[in-house]
Amino acid sequence: MYWFEWIALGALVICLAGLAYHVIRLIRLGIRDDYSARAGSPAAGVAYSFTGGMDPRNKESAYLNLPTYASGVIFHIAVFAAIVLFFLFLAGVNPGQSARLILTVVAFSGAATGIGMLVKRMTDKKLRYLSNADDYISLLLVIIFLILAGFTLLFPVVYPAFMLVSALLLLYMPLGKLRHAVYFFAARIHLGRFYGWRNVWPPRKA
Repeated sequence: MYWFEWIALGALVICLAGLAYHVIRLIRLGIRDDYSARAGSPAAGVAYSFTGGMDPRNKESAYLNLPTYASGVIFHIAVFAAIVLFFLFLAGVNPGQSARLILTVVAFSGAATGIGMLVKRMTDKKLRYLSNADDYISLLLVIIFLILAGFTLLFPVVYPAFMLVSALLLLYMPLGKLRHAVYFFAARIHLGRFYGWRNVWPPRKA
């Protein structure tokens, strides 16, 4: 392994340890007792939270802002693809020509949507008011990560830069808002249990 791969691997270990801390913290906090009369199934509510509850047609914030929602989907798909690429490179696996082409398109598409999201955050008065430095740092790091992933697939000479930026992203993940990679699941489980207990989720058909 090259020195920059060792740096990336070390950052990965630190990142996983940091995310594990957040998971353990959530587990130790436990689940608060609900003293209301149980009317439904918390398990069914959690299942719906991760399935039908994610359907944009059932989310007001999504179906009223479909372009933004679609951009978010593309952005996250690209991030997942770039993370897979990161692990493939660490494992010494070089994707085939067709896979490289697809991953390149996905990475640059995600970077483009990320730039659009960044511009919107900077120009929209309401979003700008709600944003702080962490929002911009997190988004910029991911955009650069995606851009370098795409360029690495086209020009292997960029590979060390991709690994170093990956290391920086991994080190920042447990500290900034990127740790929502953990808290997203905790939030969906909480919502599912809350509305499932009250027999609101899953919704009954008319």
